[in-house]
Parts: sequence; structure tokens; C-alpha cells
Amino acid sequence: MTDQLKPTTTYDEQIEKLCARGCLVKDKIFCKEILSRINYYRFTAYFLPFRNKNDDNYLPGTNFETIYQIYEFDRNMRSIIFKAIEEVEIYLRAKFAYYHAHKFGAMGYIDEVNYNTFHKHDQFIKRIEEEKDKNKKVLFVKHHIEKYNNQFPIWVITELFSFGMLSYFYHDLHAIDQKKLAKELFNTNLKNLKSWLRCCTDLRNICAHYGRLYFRIFTAIPSGIPEIDEKSNRRLYGAILALKKIYPDANKWNKEIFNSISDLLIQYSNVINLRHIGFPDNWQESLEKRSNKPFKPKISLLVSILCVTIKSFTA
Repeated sequence: MTDQLKPTTTYDEQIEKLCARGCLVKDKIFCKEILSRINYYRFTAYFLPFRNKNDDNYLPGTNFETIYQIYEFDRNMRSIIFKAIEEVEIYLRAKFAYYHAHKFGAMGYIDEVNYNTFHKHDQFIKRIEEEKDKNKKVLFVKHHIEKYNNQFPIWVITELFSFGMLSYFYHDLHAIDQKKLAKELFNTNLKNLKSWLRCCTDLRNICAHYGRLYFRIFTAIPSGIPEIDEKSNRRLYGAILALKKIYPDANKWNKEIFNSISDLLIQYSNVINLRHIGFPDNWQESLEKRSNKPFKPKISLLVSILCVTIKSFTA
């Protein structure tokens, strides 16, 4: 027998419920305003780390204003992460399409022999056709339907691929292709890249649907990242490290993503708990991205070094 649904409540009744459970509300007008903008069910999920283990009451000292600040921290963190995921998604579309086109041809993606035995080709093609239909009024889609008899080369069709479809596409390639892409793009193995793509797919979907990141346990565990331990590998920190691994530009990551996350953590340091998002004390060392490319000094720098060397010998 199922439980009865909970009754509808007014904003005032919602505030009373929060207070009855031990939440301190200093400004009820402000509280009511927030609850009128953010669904009560959605907002109260941020109380999870402040609940007693034995009942629904909150820990002593829990107050509404702090929870709202954590909510704001979460909202800002999603924006930073989604910005990084956009760069990764565009990069993967370009690299996967380029590799596949040069090995199998422009339309090689519709040939089932170019995938492994796990691949469900009928479902894959059906999903592609659904994306075409859904976007049929988009200019480049309409152009290929009308001018090229609905033929979309790989470098065009990947523009309709979501992050999840890109991950699926990679997962279903033959092992030899997975290995080559993993090595060439990220200097890793196929197991790690599969894992990182899965982690980032989940992260992307959460951010796209404005889901909660704070105090969340993620489904996927990133592989091949020694910087994280068992406590943080299924928290936000592990997912961000997986994202860092496949972010294509180290300099841009450090300037735009790493710095933004650092600033955000400083801004909300008085309300957040790093353990709730899996961040260790030395998180800066692991979160900063180091380039795999060898250092190549600029010509001007080489000339300067040469001039100094010559001057030292002639002095």
C-alpha cells in the first residue's frame, strides 16, 4: 500500500514547517520571497547535510540564510562548469568527426561494420533521425535535407550530437580506434577516457537541468585519477577532475575555469564545507591543469638569451 501524497502548503506554512524542524529564520519576509521564487521541494534538498540522522529535524544552528547562500554557491558553480563543458563538447565533436571521416569516409558513421559488437545500430540511426527531425528548421539541417538528399557527413551530423551521444559514439567504436583517440587526444587509455566521458555526461546533464551539485553523490567514478580518494571520487571534486582531464586548453582552463572556481570557493568560504563537495585541503594542486605540450620558447626569448650570452663573453 502506497503512502498518501503530502498536502499542498502555502508559503507561510512552508516557513512554519522549516521552523518546526529546527531551521532558524531571521527574516520571514526574505524567506517567503525566496520560497516564492524557488520551489520548496527543490530548495529543501540543500538542507540534506544539516539533517539529523534519526529524523527529519535539522542540526542545531541551521539557518535559512546560510542554506540560501549554499544554493547560490551551487548556482554559480553550475555556470562555471557548464562553460567548461561547452568547450569540451565542441572539441570532441571536431576531433571525433575528423578522425572518423579520414578513416571511414564522410558517411562511414552509418555503416554498422565500423562499430563494435556492443553497438545498437538501429537505435543509433533512429536517434540521429530524431535529431534531424527535431532540428529540421535549423538552417544547416534544412540545407542538407534539401540540397544533399538528407545526407549528412560526419562533420555535420556531429553538430547535432549531445555530450551523451558523443560518449556513446566513442564507446561503440572498435577498440583500436578508441585506443588511438584516447592516446592522441588526451595521452591516456580507452578505459580512462570512457570513464571521464561518462562522468562528464552525468555532470553536463545535472547542470543542464539545474540540478544540485552540493552534497551530491555521483553515479560514475572517474578512472585513472590518483589525486582523488574514496571519499571524493563520487563527489563534485571527482567529476571536476574528470572534466579537467578532457578540457582541451590548459592555459584557458587555468585562467577561466580554475580561477573562477577558486574565486567562488573564497567568496563562499564562510558557508560551504569542502568535504560536502569532496574537495581536499590541497585541492589547488590537483585542480590546476598542466599542459602536455613541450615548452617552446618564443623567437624573441631565444634572441634575448643569445644576446645576453654573447654580451657575457665579450664583457
